[in-house]
Amino acid sequence: MGILERFRLDGKRAVITGGSRGLGRAIAQALAEAGADLVLVARDAEQLASARTELLSTGRQVEVLVGDLSTPDGTETVCQTLLQQFAPIDILVNNVGGRRINIPTENLSLADWQRILDLNLTSAFLCAREIGKQMVERRRGNVINVASIAGMVIFRGMHGRTYEVAKAALLQLTRALAADWAPFGVRVNAIAPGAFLTDANRRWFTEMPHLRSMVESQIPMGRLGVPEEIGPAAVFLASDASSYMTGAVLVIDGGFTLW
Repeated sequence: MGILERFRLDGKRAVITGGSRGLGRAIAQALAEAGADLVLVARDAEQLASARTELLSTGRQVEVLVGDLSTPDGTETVCQTLLQQFAPIDILVNNVGGRRINIPTENLSLADWQRILDLNLTSAFLCAREIGKQMVERRRGNVINVASIAGMVIFRGMHGRTYEVAKAALLQLTRALAADWAPFGVRVNAIAPGAFLTDANRRWFTEMPHLRSMVESQIPMGRLGVPEEIGPAAVFLASDASSYMTGAVLVIDGGFTLW
């Protein structure tokens, strides 16, 4: 097999949570161009339909599932539907997440703390548990968790550290599952993006105009990433090109964490 062929994903089905926009949408595009069929999961039916229409141009099968992964019950319902309608699933990308609040820790309610943990961590745990269980039984599969460098360092200018805690725990969950499932042929890795120019970050920059220049000043490359720059890493982790790789974290941050 030639080197480029090792990156191909023909005959594989990939589930991407939060796959209708942002980094998830870019990952979906890359996986499809590498040959994978897709199942996109998100809350917004209109955005899902738009993403599906665009992705069909790759020539791959593209399915969508409207579901809310912000609560444990919602995530379990999504997983049940995925396994009933789209199994077997070869690649799981736990991408859904976000901060969504900017409340100082001393004022942060338990409900808000739990809500952000559920969105960023519990959803990934439940998807990995339910879909990964089927992978373990088949003795093959691939899980990619989209974490953040916020799980490794603390961002200046932000408040309410439940997001950082959730992403740090997601990195450790990645390592734990990788160790547990390696004997069964299931690989688990993570991507830790830095600051990317997503719709969510545009919202933060609108609300806090000083934030963008402050963040960019901390990046050796001097700019924010664009979502398309995350896709190749996902293809690498999902494919046989990374066949001897599990429990790893790919940091993609323009050098942010070097300083």
